[in-house]
Amino acid sequence: MDNSIEKKSLRKMLLERRDATSFDMMKIASEKIHKKLRKSKIFQDAKKIGAYYPIGSEVLTQDILQEILSSGRELFLPKVAWDKIEFRKITDFSCLEMGNFDIMEPKEDCPVDNNLDLILVPTVGISQEGVRLGYGHGFFDKFLAEHPTETIALIYEKQIIKKIPRSDHDITMNWILTEDKFSKIS
Repeated sequence: MDNSIEKKSLRKMLLERRDATSFDMMKIASEKIHKKLRKSKIFQDAKKIGAYYPIGSEVLTQDILQEILSSGRELFLPKVAWDKIEFRKITDFSCLEMGNFDIMEPKEDCPVDNNLDLILVPTVGISQEGVRLGYGHGFFDKFLAEHPTETIALIYEKQIIKKIPRSDHDITMNWILTEDKFSKIS
């Protein structure tokens, strides 16, 4: 059964909910998420970390990105390459440029490395079972199907919902991190 219409409707509702969050509340929640992440063993042990530069009302990751860079660990951000993403290493924010979908992406000369220890995944909505709703392009699901990696969905607590329809290609997240909790998916 095709559940794309239900997903599209959920995505619209969840984006409207998230977009209604004030910048001050986003900043407070993002700081709490960063603090929980910083204390976690999975984050502390990761040497090669994939993350994302936020757009719109996403969890603000700039401080997380800066911490990774300052710690001497390797930071990789996604770059759209045709119908897929690949992760490219950045050494500072000057390595970024405006890319597809008006998202800051690594420049073309940044080295590709898809063998990562951990990926912080942008998330529109998620179920308690770790079924993630993204923006509908399937980039992260395609990547994770080819490169199994430990994943943490960064999301505001109000974006967790009871059920998200699961498609065959959907990859379940390993962890859910909100301003209120950090949960491992069994």
